[in-house]
Amino acid sequence: MNQSINEPWGLSVFGAGSVRLEPQLVRVRLTIDVLEPSPDRAFQEAGASVSRLRETLRTHRIPDASVSGSRLKLNSEYEGYSSDRKFLGYRCRASYAVETEAIDTLQQLIVDAVEAGANRVEDVVFDVRDKPAVRDEARRRAVAAARRKAEVYAEAAGVELGTVLHIQDVDAESWELRGGGRGHGSGGGNSDGDLAPGMVEVHGAVLLGFSLVR
Repeated sequence: MNQSINEPWGLSVFGAGSVRLEPQLVRVRLTIDVLEPSPDRAFQEAGASVSRLRETLRTHRIPDASVSGSRLKLNSEYEGYSSDRKFLGYRCRASYAVETEAIDTLQQLIVDAVEAGANRVEDVVFDVRDKPAVRDEARRRAVAAARRKAEVYAEAAGVELGTVLHIQDVDAESWELRGGGRGHGSGGGNSDGDLAPGMVEVHGAVLLGFSLVR
């Protein structure tokens, strides 16, 4: 396959950098989901589960400010389609995002929350406190990696690396999703539970354009 450079102007390189840290906090998304034959009964059961869940979170010393929730949502629930559709009842849902630094007791927190009525655990994500600062360090490492790569290319081509002409940020969030660095990695955790976290890996990526000196 023939390839050509349509507009030769210098050297363009991609650089990626990452920072790996022990998780400092965890975010858990819990959902209360009840199905009852009447709207009143659905609201009543869901409301009781909400109260029990709130009390459970306070027992685990999680302040209300660390809990974000949605209002109760009510929908009619059916099974099947068209003439075969069967009415099942009224489904009432309430979702909560819980943030805590008590990673070592996470497993017991989830067990207690489910017993209180949060019968769906939607997501568990480990993270670090000052992620913007960690992201900045990952970006610095990405620039350093790109420069090292550019220096190798320039040396191999028998030219000298000139000044930076172009800097293009590469979206780090999509880079993490492609690379699998979403926070619950493998290894590195120090918890004794089954939900032992891995290392939190924060990425940065960049495209650098350099001039070349012959």
